[in-house]
Amino acid sequence: MNKTASMFVGGILVGALIASGGFSLYLSGQQSGGTSLRKTVLKLGHGLDTGHPVHKAMEFMKQRIEELSGGDVTVDIYPSAVLGAETQCIEQLQNGSLAMTKTSAAAMENFIPSMAALGLPYVFRDSDHYWAVLNGPVGKEMLQEGDSKFLRGLCYYDAGSRNFYTKDTPIRTPEDLKGLKIRVMNSKTAIDMVKAMGGSPTPIAWGELYSALAQGTVDGAENNPPSFSSNKHYEVCKHFTLDGHTRIPDLLLISSKVWDKLDPQVQEWIQQAADESSVYQRELWQQETQAALEKAEAEGVTVYEVDTAAFAAKVAPMLAEIENPAVKERVRQISEVQ
Repeated sequence: MNKTASMFVGGILVGALIASGGFSLYLSGQQSGGTSLRKTVLKLGHGLDTGHPVHKAMEFMKQRIEELSGGDVTVDIYPSAVLGAETQCIEQLQNGSLAMTKTSAAAMENFIPSMAALGLPYVFRDSDHYWAVLNGPVGKEMLQEGDSKFLRGLCYYDAGSRNFYTKDTPIRTPEDLKGLKIRVMNSKTAIDMVKAMGGSPTPIAWGELYSALAQGTVDGAENNPPSFSSNKHYEVCKHFTLDGHTRIPDLLLISSKVWDKLDPQVQEWIQQAADESSVYQRELWQQETQAALEKAEAEGVTVYEVDTAAFAAKVAPMLAEIENPAVKERVRQISEVQ
């Protein structure tokens, strides 16, 4: 075999090894802190772009893992859905072919029903209550609930509060939503919420929303300020209402099949780095939110502060009529957190 052919075959074999290795590559044993550890590379795939605060937080986590392990453990990050969409990445974690991913708590409802509690409107009183729940016993318990589905939660990332924004009609009270077509995620909770407030919920793919707003297919939508700004929805919608109807966190997940094979010292490093990245991301998110609102106002958008109690009253029956016992219990626990 000539040299060129040999190199070609070698490349194929290396590629196959990486693909079949899935979550990590183990190289020759090395010493770290007196413990014999093998070189570990963990693959992390997600659907966000590289400018997103969550991606930046995961880059921070990667750096911290490398620092804590002296380079023995690292993370290869694949953004922008190059390894698959959100649900696909979760499924890859379940079979152990991918080590880590980021997902919304809303997407986790399909795997862990009790996660639905985190997406209910006004289940959190404010930002302080939100973080007291997520960083406390209730939030930590929920991170581990996915273990039976091979999905172990490492930490939460801030995804902000979701708020209404519209083209022509400012939303100052729930009554202002009457008759308006509002784009929502394809989620029963989101659909029921808008209906309870008097609006007409219209599920539309996120990538199609700008056109739908511009063409009048919908009168408005709901999301957090950074998403509103980064997707230039301010070019069409000139009214943004800070009603904060939901605060649905993102989760950083690791495959339980991967986690269980890691040395306890490596697990400790990963958890520490994830916890630190959560604090870092929270700061980034606050900065991004403020900048997004300032950008929107500079583009002619009016931002409204409203009485959120009036909006919460409209959806209160949703919380009172929960049928799933696991969700109902989580809502009760969340309400008791101070």
